[in-house]
Amino acid sequence: MKNLKTLERLQRLHQRIQNENTGTPEELSRLLGISKRSVHLLIKELKDYEANICYSKSRKTYYYCNDFDLKVSISVDVLTNNEVTNIFGGSYFLKNNLLSASFLH
Repeated sequence: MKNLKTLERLQRLHQRIQNENTGTPEELSRLLGISKRSVHLLIKELKDYEANICYSKSRKTYYYCNDFDLKVSISVDVLTNNEVTNIFGGSYFLKNNLLSASFLH
């Protein structure tokens, strides 16, 4: 599972590619606050999702060569002290013991 920061970066990269205002890879890395290598890894990840990404040297921007859209949604639920949640495909944890991952039987 992707961590939250990676999902946020993917979404920000997608928006820039969609708007065709990424700049050069160096500029894009500065805009996203990540290394140039990380930019290329994120682009590869979008390509793994079947995004056809091209680069225009004359316009100095990445753009989608096909119809592609990315929707990222994250849901966070806050539990009260006595609530129990069903996570990890059927294992149950008490909120108080979530960090220690104590199982309920």
